[in-house]
Amino acid sequence: MSKLFKRTKILATVGPSVFGAEKVEEMIMAGVNGCRLNCSHGTNEERDEQIAWIRAAAAKKGRSVAILQDLQGPKIRLGTLVDNHLDLVTGDELILEADPNYEHDGSKRVPVQYNLAEKVKVGEPLSMFDGKVKSEVVEIVSETAIKVAILNDGFIMSKKGLNLPETDFGGDILTPKDLADIEYGAKQDYDYVALSFVQTASDIEKLKQLLLSHGSTAKVVAKIETKKAISTDENLEEIVKASDGIMIARGDMAVEAGAEVVPIVQRKLIAMCRAHSKLCIVATQMLSSMVDSPEPTRAEVSDVATAVVQGADVVMLSDETANGKYPIEAVKAMKKVILYTQGHSRVARMEHLPAGGSAAYDAISYAAARLAEKINADLIICQTASGATATMVAAQRPNVPIVSVTPIERVANQMALMYANAAFVRPYSPEFGYDLGVELKESGYLKPEEGKKDLVAVIVSGDKDKAGSDTIRVRKI
Repeated sequence: MSKLFKRTKILATVGPSVFGAEKVEEMIMAGVNGCRLNCSHGTNEERDEQIAWIRAAAAKKGRSVAILQDLQGPKIRLGTLVDNHLDLVTGDELILEADPNYEHDGSKRVPVQYNLAEKVKVGEPLSMFDGKVKSEVVEIVSETAIKVAILNDGFIMSKKGLNLPETDFGGDILTPKDLADIEYGAKQDYDYVALSFVQTASDIEKLKQLLLSHGSTAKVVAKIETKKAISTDENLEEIVKASDGIMIARGDMAVEAGAEVVPIVQRKLIAMCRAHSKLCIVATQMLSSMVDSPEPTRAEVSDVATAVVQGADVVMLSDETANGKYPIEAVKAMKKVILYTQGHSRVARMEHLPAGGSAAYDAISYAAARLAEKINADLIICQTASGATATMVAAQRPNVPIVSVTPIERVANQMALMYANAAFVRPYSPEFGYDLGVELKESGYLKPEEGKKDLVAVIVSGDKDKAGSDTIRVRKI
């Protein structure tokens, strides 16, 4: 029966390649559990349409689907260049000018969409175009311009990003655009908000307070992509503890800190998220060749499988679904790799209690996962109001599906990205977990193994007015 469920979930970016109700529905039907709406692109009017398409497709499928708002953050980009191109050679000196009225004239003075003069210091490194061009800050020219020395031959193009791994932005990572997007998003049906370029736990706390002030119940995902965030294990763990989930944004991290550090940080973060019962998303270039090809490379297949074996909650598609030629094929390929990997390899069990809640609730969740394993149960059913029970059980990475039931739609949508979870909304009753199991069995959604009449379920439940679980039962369905 476990073949019915992907234990590691798929988060897909909605963009031009899947812009339309039919395409979004096709993507969700192919196996997407959550949709990412990238605030770096598009308009609020477009996002209104996208949210409606996602919710309609989820209702048609009869399943919960999470929607994640990804804030742009201080993503520093070049402005518009003449002919969209400027060649550079080693030793060139380039002026980066933040004046909004400055237009590029083909010279070595180019516009940039952020006032770097307020933040950078002489001697700090600065890379452009995804790290293709390296440079070093040599002078603060004016209140709005800096001078950099080019360290390798190459070229730059309009709107390409800049990375400044040694620059301290002093907690100033929420831009005016972000603040406007947060205010807009608080009124929309977002389940998660992802914060870009997080450096410390205080960045997360500021966003949580801001969301609270707008009346939002969205959970906060910290994007780990800066050198400062991963500077020490202590800082990294404080960020994990402060957030509701982590996105390992491997693209900018590779440019900021070096590509060689990414696999180790990924492994470390997945372990930290499990230890603290937090959501963990592995992102960037998972199937990047499928932007232009209908088949993934063997290296990409191995990359997705590695994230599954390590126990990631979620693997993410970016350009593959947003701008690629084969968005649906990318989803299907990722699902195929997940299912094969989980069927032939188990995630290592956590031999200690998670640290996500109270000791009693953590112990009960730990015991439920071990009990399901000992008695060879078919599934674990979590009755939950806040999602805390399902989160703590999922942290144990059980080898059986988790069916979670809650009376709150927002909670069900958030649980859609949790490891091994299939989340449903039903009116509360003391037996609504068992009743859902019966309903799903009668509908054919849950099926006993061949030769068996009943399903064996471990049911974990608690007080509907409190976060956490206090009861474990074994029931035949």
